Amino acid sequence: MEVIVSAVLGDIISRSVSFLVDRYHRLQAGGAEESLQRLRRLLLRVQATVEEAERRQITNQAMLRQLEMLRNDMYRGYYMLDALTCIRRGEGDATAKDEVSDRSLMLCRFSPVKRLCLSARAPKNMVFDGNELSKALCCLETTVADMKEFVVFLKCYPLLCRQPCSSYLSTDMCMFGRHTEYERIVSFLLQVGPPGTANFGVLPVVGPARVGKSTLVEHVCYDGRVRGYFSSIVFLGGDDLQLQGTEANALQDSGVVKYRNSASHGRLLVVVELIGDLEKEIWSRLCSLLSHMAHGSKVIVTGRSERIMRFGTTQALRLNALPHEAYWYFFKMIAFRDAGPEDYSELSSIAMEIAAELNASFINANIIGTLLRANLSARFWRKALERIREFTAKHVLMFGEHPVDLMRKGRPIYLWRMAGGGSEVLVANGVHQVCSPQQDVPKLTLLDVVSGSAIPRGNCEFLAWKSRIPPYYSYLVSCSIMTSRRMVVNKKRSRLQSV
Repeated sequence: MEVIVSAVLGDIISRSVSFLVDRYHRLQAGGAEESLQRLRRLLLRVQATVEEAERRQITNQAMLRQLEMLRNDMYRGYYMLDALTCIRRGEGDATAKDEVSDRSLMLCRFSPVKRLCLSARAPKNMVFDGNELSKALCCLETTVADMKEFVVFLKCYPLLCRQPCSSYLSTDMCMFGRHTEYERIVSFLLQVGPPGTANFGVLPVVGPARVGKSTLVEHVCYDGRVRGYFSSIVFLGGDDLQLQGTEANALQDSGVVKYRNSASHGRLLVVVELIGDLEKEIWSRLCSLLSHMAHGSKVIVTGRSERIMRFGTTQALRLNALPHEAYWYFFKMIAFRDAGPEDYSELSSIAMEIAAELNASFINANIIGTLLRANLSARFWRKALERIREFTAKHVLMFGEHPVDLMRKGRPIYLWRMAGGGSEVLVANGVHQVCSPQQDVPKLTLLDVVSGSAIPRGNCEFLAWKSRIPPYYSYLVSCSIMTSRRMVVNKKRSRLQSV
């Protein structure tokens, strides 16, 4: 009898404990889902404020800094929302299979998002658990509460003619992530120095190759405020810097006149685009010509070398790669442009890992995003991720650097293809840009090569990417064929040289 009673009591206790544990996990899951919904609602409020601010002509620098903080909070929030959604979906699948759900918001040991977050390109201090979600909610709630005064002041600024960046993301018709830098350049250009000062001011814009310097300056030159202030906008670069003559009109004769407005008091805007350094003799000659221009003329010098900062009359503007969260926001808008909600829910975790491998490259985001958008298959996306990882790991192993960094330094890289295999390897020897409307570009594209729809023969040149925003550059890649055996020999030589 005692055995039967003991067995019954043990069964009742076991069922009670199971019921309580199950109820606890359901409440926890319900609380997590409610927290995610709160996060979505807060992000929508922040996004609405950011988009409205981008439509305004904000001149106050403190307001611009606050706008930048709002935008960064929005990117971080959406990154966390997407990552947590991927984690919960992955754990939900594992629960359905294993009937285990003891960590609804903790990272699974083999979760792809965990590997993403622990990579060098992911935020180092980001830990996706319930506490981190609570902190993110508190941070966003504080942000929303603090932006009430910002919204009130925002109404004092007039609307701009151009549309906010986010409204163009679906059509690739506007630059992304440079609003604060844009307004800083406009503020510099429209600022008039007191009488008795130099006739012109100089703003250096410094940053690595293909980070968006030319795109940023070109967009500024299209701004109606800038075009109404200057009589002419002249671009100088390369051979244009070999200035001839001593008259002021030698600048326009040597460069490319992008805009002319005779009703602007003769002020001139000169944009100097450099690849290397600028010799002091050439700079002195340019300054001599500018000294004859009307008071209020300005110079923008763009380049990769920090040595050009010595020419500035104001603090230089540095352009860096986008933060990881902002880059993910940009990449997903390209890759998921034609996708539905069901596609996004299935493919988002793969896309986050792919974005982490692209090293914040705008060109890579457009190329890979277009490739993925053409085939919304999880199997295809996983294969693309695998090939991209192999491509990156091979260059890090052989040269110690990411292939994007190698290309920025003008060094060759080995291209990857979806098909893989084969004894022939494609070597990209360099990338150069041309102005699309003025020059013909090859019909063969990098997408054709990567997807395997076209196989280049011998030495050739193909189109990597054609920008649809000013200055409408086309990026061309010169390519050659190398056998796998020759590649191994070159690999050994590179190791010996490093030793």
